[in-house]
Amino acid sequence: MKKTIKYPWQQLKKGQGFFVPALDTEKAKEEGLKAALTARVKAKAYIGIKAKRLGVLFLRSSDETL
Repeated sequence: MKKTIKYPWQQLKKGQGFFVPALDTEKAKEEGLKAALTARVKAKAYIGIKAKRLGVLFLRSSDETL
């Protein structure tokens, strides 16, 4: 079963972020950063653990010069 993730790039203000739980963190990171490019948002992604869940933390950059 394939799950699609809706990345809230347009709703985020500069400096905000969100966490996506994922077992395949490299794939989630790649898809999230591609979605950021599509939304014309400068972003960073960090693999980590939050609330005992493995996943990716996405942060919208406060310095956006795309």
